[in-house]
Amino acid sequence: MTLNQLRYVIEIVRCGSISTAAQELFITQPSLSKSVNELEKEMGITIFRRTNRGVVLSEEGIRFLSYARQVVEQADLLEHRYKESEKMHHTFSISSQHYAIVVAAFIAMIKEENVNYYDYYLREVKTSEVISDVHLQKSNLGILYESSFNHDVLKRILYDNDLEFTPLFTVKPHVFLRKSHPLACRQMITLEELREYPRLVYDQGINNSFYFTEEVHSTEESDRNITVTDRGTIFNLMIGLDGYTISSGIMSDDFSGAEISSIPLKTEEYMTLGAITCKNTAPSALTERFLFHLKERYHAGLVSKKNTK
Repeated sequence: MTLNQLRYVIEIVRCGSISTAAQELFITQPSLSKSVNELEKEMGITIFRRTNRGVVLSEEGIRFLSYARQVVEQADLLEHRYKESEKMHHTFSISSQHYAIVVAAFIAMIKEENVNYYDYYLREVKTSEVISDVHLQKSNLGILYESSFNHDVLKRILYDNDLEFTPLFTVKPHVFLRKSHPLACRQMITLEELREYPRLVYDQGINNSFYFTEEVHSTEESDRNITVTDRGTIFNLMIGLDGYTISSGIMSDDFSGAEISSIPLKTEEYMTLGAITCKNTAPSALTERFLFHLKERYHAGLVSKKNTK
């Protein structure tokens, strides 16, 4: 087993195919396939399953990849420390539900690192993809929320995927709407008051379960529903149609839209934002720095909110 073989496996997972990975690694596809086959034979496991659509990680491969990443990261740190290589690439990937605070923390982490060479990924995706990305080691960690409504289901799904949920902070649900919205002057908004306005929700694709929605109280009846895929669109619809969405209430002035307000929702429900990671896997240095900045942004937002009252 060599470091190059471990890097090959990681690159194949990142690219999603052997042919694309071979191009990125500047080697031939047969050479890459041979190297992986030799590694599988040496380890006595099947890392990839071959399908008509390409290759996917086996269950053994998922566990192997976790160890491979740790070995390669430590090797990179050694080379950087003793060879003083200026071309060391920092790699890091996050999959998250749609939260402006995640973007703000991601930017703060990159600015703090201040390196010349890196490959960073921030994926705002469906809830099921957050879980699968971390399970398949495409992302170092995922960010999503749990509540009393989805807690039991989410706990079972994470257990089945060898993942664990680490709570970061718990908040009360808020209604996001434009600052000139008829309800924006309220100190608190009820679900009944929202019924006449368009409800905006994020698309969950084929896994469109109530337990996977990003919005609390998703089972409440609504006559006007609009499904979107990104935060930019949801803000535009708030402004253009007096639409609303129910989320954490955690805002970042730079990334939440200057024309958007966050008003507390009258409810007994809660939202606990947390990080999901693979069990028995030590967090990387970048994972720890990102979570630090996420918590810092949250606490800074609380102070800012107090000062504006």
